Amino acid sequence: MTGPAEFFFDLGSPYAWLAAERIDVVFEQVGRGLPVWRPVLLGGLFQRFGRGSWANTDLREGGISEIERRAREYGLPEPVWPDPWPGSYLFAMRVATWAEREGRLREFALTSFRNAFTRGIDQADPGHVLDAAVEAGLDRAATEAGAADPEIKDALKVATGRAGDLGVTGVPSFLVDGNVYWGDDQLELAVRG
Repeated sequence: MTGPAEFFFDLGSPYAWLAAERIDVVFEQVGRGLPVWRPVLLGGLFQRFGRGSWANTDLREGGISEIERRAREYGLPEPVWPDPWPGSYLFAMRVATWAEREGRLREFALTSFRNAFTRGIDQADPGHVLDAAVEAGLDRAATEAGAADPEIKDALKVATGRAGDLGVTGVPSFLVDGNVYWGDDQLELAVRG
């Protein structure tokens, strides 16, 4: 093994939500240590690799149907889509980076994902993101200040650049034993290494 597995995600991705809800259990079932969660900015990966979101194309309806089907198959709640979706999740991802520094990343990310995709609460809205941070045990004022800290902004850029350097072109992605697997439907394959 080349180090702990890593889980790359962006809070605006419903596919990343599907993976986040299952990842710890899947890793535990095969006796692997839990993966390290890595917040990255999907928009930065899109820019780097010359891509865009399927949600802004004629593939949107089919993608939404696929996510809803997968949620049912995984035993997850029926998705409730934020309106609008997608949006700009830069602030949310900065808060995720702050939460990582504070040791509350998993809690914050799961709360934010669930608010977005099971309650339809827009995580592009900074107030809603801060609400999720408080639900996850973070201080609202400290989190807002942390997300504005230049070190946090730079850390998110560096994390996104590192992910791209490793071959992560989208989210969710999993780095296991030096190999990158992209897509929530690759989770079980990834965990086997």
